[in-house]
Amino acid sequence: MGEQPIYSTRAHVFQIDPNTKKNWVPTSKHAVTVSYFYDSTRNVYRIISLDGSKAIINSTITPNMTFTKTSQKFGQWADSRANTVYGLGFSSEHHLSKFAEKFQEFKEAARLAKEKSQEKMELTSTPSQESAGEIQSPLTPESINGTDDERTTPEVTQNSEPRAEPTQNALPFAHSSAISKHWEAELATLKGNNAKLTAALLESTANVKQWKQQLAAYQEEAERLHKRVTELECVSSQANAVHTHKTELNQTIQELEATLKKKEEEIEKLREEIDNAKELQAQRDSLTQKLQEVEVRNKDLEGQLSDLEQRLEKSQSEQEAFRNNLKTLLEILDGKIFELTELRDNLAKLIECS
Repeated sequence: MGEQPIYSTRAHVFQIDPNTKKNWVPTSKHAVTVSYFYDSTRNVYRIISLDGSKAIINSTITPNMTFTKTSQKFGQWADSRANTVYGLGFSSEHHLSKFAEKFQEFKEAARLAKEKSQEKMELTSTPSQESAGEIQSPLTPESINGTDDERTTPEVTQNSEPRAEPTQNALPFAHSSAISKHWEAELATLKGNNAKLTAALLESTANVKQWKQQLAAYQEEAERLHKRVTELECVSSQANAVHTHKTELNQTIQELEATLKKKEEEIEKLREEIDNAKELQAQRDSLTQKLQEVEVRNKDLEGQLSDLEQRLEKSQSEQEAFRNNLKTLLEILDGKIFELTELRDNLAKLIECS
């Protein structure tokens, strides 16, 4: 196909109010696809957008066009051929910047294409002008009346003849009369040829005008058919885009369903973990309560141990006092035993003596 989309985006489409030339009038109820098209047959770039089957933008990019960013998400350009100003509202500043870059890129490409086309036209027009010069040359005064050299030729001949043969006085007059008749005949022939060429030129001019009219009609019909083909291509491309978008949505839905299933499994695991955590919490509470009871008992035992330690210390003190008393008693007893031993020894001695 001659024209194919080379870049597409989505935006809200507006046109300037033709009455006020100030207010924007929305031409689409929602965001629609806006595409750059390249026509390789005519070597032109166009911006096309369809709302359903209706073309709301059909703008051919020319080198003198300018795309202006009026805000972070809105841009506009004027189309003198359509006698309007188009405005596009994008969903983000990135999409606006990308569209503006493409506009500048294709505008430069259109300028280069125009320059190449003009060069080709100049090259093709040069041989045509030379051919036209050849056709129009018989219509010049020199062609009808002869050049200066041709007009002076009879005079030179008349003057040269006498000087060549001075003795023949009657011959120059006869020779001059013959030359005059010859040039009159030549002049009549040239006038006839000139009339024929003039008629042929007028007929060719009329044919050229007719051909130009037919060519303009053919070009207009070709443009109309081309626009219709472009609209059909846009509808087809949008249908393909919708199908692709639908496929992407189905894939996204499948991915979301798989993700949802994974999330449900994770939620189920979390629920089990929560149940386990609740059981662990109950066990922890039970252990905490038991620990508190053990701590209370430990405190009681610590009190009892403290009492026992005090009693032990008291008992040890009493035992120490008892030991001290017992030691004292032992010492006294030892003294008494010693005394008794001495008494026994004295008594034994007394008995022996008696």
